[in-house]
Amino acid sequence: MKNKRFVMVSIVVFALVLLAACGPAPTAAPASTAIPPVIATVAPTVAPTVAPTVAPTKIPTCLIVGALYGGPMNDAGYNQAMHESMVAMAKNIPCVKLIEAENVPDEAGAKTTMVNMIQQGAKLIFATASNHQNPAVELAGTNPDVTFEIAGGWLMGANYANYYADVPDSWFAMGVAAGSMTKSNKLGFVGAFPMGWTSTFINSFELGAKSVNPKAQTFVTYTFAWGDHAKEADATNSLINQGVDVITMHVDSPSAVLSTAESRGVYSIGFQDLAAQQFAPKGWITGTGFTLGGTVTFLTQSVIDKTWKPIFLRCKMSDGCMALAPFGPAVPQAVQDKVKQTLADLDSGKIVVFQGPLTDQNGKVKVAAGATLSENDMGSLDWFVPGVVGQAK
Repeated sequence: MKNKRFVMVSIVVFALVLLAACGPAPTAAPASTAIPPVIATVAPTVAPTVAPTVAPTKIPTCLIVGALYGGPMNDAGYNQAMHESMVAMAKNIPCVKLIEAENVPDEAGAKTTMVNMIQQGAKLIFATASNHQNPAVELAGTNPDVTFEIAGGWLMGANYANYYADVPDSWFAMGVAAGSMTKSNKLGFVGAFPMGWTSTFINSFELGAKSVNPKAQTFVTYTFAWGDHAKEADATNSLINQGVDVITMHVDSPSAVLSTAESRGVYSIGFQDLAAQQFAPKGWITGTGFTLGGTVTFLTQSVIDKTWKPIFLRCKMSDGCMALAPFGPAVPQAVQDKVKQTLADLDSGKIVVFQGPLTDQNGKVKVAAGATLSENDMGSLDWFVPGVVGQAK
């Protein structure tokens, strides 16, 4: 019986082997088709929330302020410095709405521009060019509820006044820098117009230069325009052709004077805005620029607070109203130290620029011994000190 059962099992096994031999050979699945393991995820117990979009809070306008400039706001000069002061003020007082107008050089355009600002609700207007003063004073008379502040002006009234930096002192220090760096003892000054303040700046510059270099002379030429780059370049070349080896200026934008001096290998000193030095990377000595943001903020806040009063405001470099630009690569440390010490002595009163006795080019006494030149006299000065080559009027 056992043999019979063994035979039957053997027959079944043989049949299965035979069937397997007749079928297709199995193929191995490629590794890339392997199914990745399933990773279980756990649902969060708290549904994620999306922060709602909240509109920024709009600050109510506390004062509309107008500001107009004689030239472009990006001139790397006076107009840019004035614009930067307004930007600083608007940042300091976020509730102010600022209206600006550039390239307004003449009185007629200034009047139209200020009228437009008043119609838009401006209750404080900053007029920053010399040709803005007369129309500002005129409009102050017909708009007693509007306050006018005139940069560099000299007229005062119930609702108009003026503000500026104490610039003559800084020009004395720039003269020290120029007088120390010149080799020819000939300095050049490009002015826009033969006006009182320009004459004051030139005299201060020459007095500063002569304080360290008795042989220094300042040669003066005018362009009779605040922003004519072609005339400024011509004036600069003319001065260089006379042997001048240090150039500075009193025009709206110093860029043309600086770049022309740089191309001729002549030293230069900037004025108006600290951005000026970009135009003279090699020949740059130093310069000064207006930094009146704090002053404009103070004046604006006083209007908001209803504490504004007409004041003749002049602030020094130490008050933050002007700044000294970095010195150029060619300026020795001794010269840098001398300029900085001069500024400190001016601030402390150790140096008084226009203290008598002072004479004009012809030897006539203009400031008596023991006297000093008044602010009003500086604004209408029509004479030059000895050492200046040129005419003040």
